[in-house]
Amino acid sequence: MDERLEKQLKFLLEIDRMKEISRQTYLADGSRKENDAEHSFHLAVMAYLLAEYSNEPINREKTMMMVLVHDLVEIDAGDTYAYDTEGAKTKEKREQSAAGRIFGLLPEDQGAELRALWEEFEAGTTPEARFAAVLDHMQPVLLTDAADGKSWKEHGVKTSWIRRRNRGNELGSETLADVILGFIERNVDKGNIIDD
Repeated sequence: MDERLEKQLKFLLEIDRMKEISRQTYLADGSRKENDAEHSFHLAVMAYLLAEYSNEPINREKTMMMVLVHDLVEIDAGDTYAYDTEGAKTKEKREQSAAGRIFGLLPEDQGAELRALWEEFEAGTTPEARFAAVLDHMQPVLLTDAADGKSWKEHGVKTSWIRRRNRGNELGSETLADVILGFIERNVDKGNIIDD
């Protein structure tokens, strides 16, 4: 086996660890929490199906790949819950370090390509990154709404927290931003989110 293929296979085995990274979002049926691999898969399908709702034309394939790699750094850095203010303080440093190691497993050209997609997502300045961010915000809201607000109730999530987290969604998709706000309002009315 040549060195390039050996590196690619090593990377592919390493990213299998995404299945071990538990998130705070429950599956739609509320039976268990999803993992990072399931989250990324769901986002990729959303990117394909919902691309028409982006405010700007996007490269659908690029957006799908972006959402597939956006959480790879959590293999080392762990998942930082959206409302974890302490974890947020060290998140960037942990993720930068993880990006160096994980993308560094690949042949240089592919490692640079995937890291660039991750950095583009993090910067949020391109149409693809803005749309990917909306999807990343919408997916847990969609699942949590379906699970009757289970994780929001467990964490005592307040309206101000969830609105702050979803601020700026309209830059990627006004339509999906409105859908997210509808889910939030419905769950405030149901008592699943604390109205502050």
